[in-house]
Order: sequence, then structure tokens, then C-alpha cells
Amino acid sequence: MAETIKVLVSEKDVDARIEELGRQISEDYAGKQVHLICILKGGVFFMCELAKRITVPVSMDFMCVSSYGDGTSSSGIVKISKDLDETLEGKDVIIVEDIIDSGRTLYYLMDVLEKRNPKSLKLCTLLDKPERRVKDITVDYIGFQIPDEFVVGYGLDYAQKYRNLPYIGVVEGVE
Repeated sequence: MAETIKVLVSEKDVDARIEELGRQISEDYAGKQVHLICILKGGVFFMCELAKRITVPVSMDFMCVSSYGDGTSSSGIVKISKDLDETLEGKDVIIVEDIIDSGRTLYYLMDVLEKRNPKSLKLCTLLDKPERRVKDITVDYIGFQIPDEFVVGYGLDYAQKYRNLPYIGVVEGVE
């Protein structure tokens, strides 16, 4: 059976919430520079839109960290396949994620990055699935809390498809 996509969060609602997050981060970091770390590949759409809406100086770096394969659930094994290009020492850092569910990947990543001596380290996600959490992590900026459904769009994929959708959708017909 072929999968279909049902809209969960519209493009208009995603844009409005990213605008609000940008304003909140700008207020929280007034007079400072913020260093955004994008978790590839899914986080790139969200981080680009978020960065455009932050009014304080922004620098960016990228990591590729995963605990997923082509399936729809976490493998539990965390792998860093691309590390940062710049030091975090003394920087106000925000990790930018597309989605947080179990928290395993971010729990591991926060521990790794904390050891690199940033001035501060916070976490921002477009989507949060708190009912799936198995690791205790604090998410400082949340776009939307969503139900435990498999979602795509705005950087999120299913077997590398659907990342380019301008909204958040639920994949139906996936077994």
C-alpha cells in the first residue's frame, strides 16, 4: 500500500511559530551573539528559517548525528558522522533539531557538547513528542508538541522522501 500524507501543522502555522521562536530567542540573547548548531539533515530547513528571524548576531555550524536508519523508530545507537567545524568554547550555543522523541540522541549529544565548554547550551526543536521520551532532557524552545505519529515535511523524511514539504504531515499507510 502506498503512503499518503495528511497535514498535521500547516505551512502558515509553522511560519508563525518560527517567527515567535525567533523573537523569543532574540529577547533571551539581547546584547549577545548566538551560535546555532544544526543537526543534519532534518534540522536544516528549520534552522535556516529560524536564523532569518533572530535579530541578534548569529553564527552557525552543522553536525550530522543519528540514531535512525530507514525505519520509523530509533535504533538506540547514536552515531556522529559529521562533527563541528568550530570550537564552542565560551559561546552561547543553541542546538537546533527538527524533532525530539525518545531523547536518546540529544541526551548523548548534550553530554558531548557540554564537555567542549560553551558559555551556555540550550536546545530548540521544531517538533516535540514528549510521550516518547526515555531520556530526561530539557528542551528550551519548542515549536509544537505533537502526538506520537510518524511525521514528515519541513526537513523530516521517510526513507529520504518528503523533506521538502512546506508543512508537517503524518504519513499514513506505513507499516
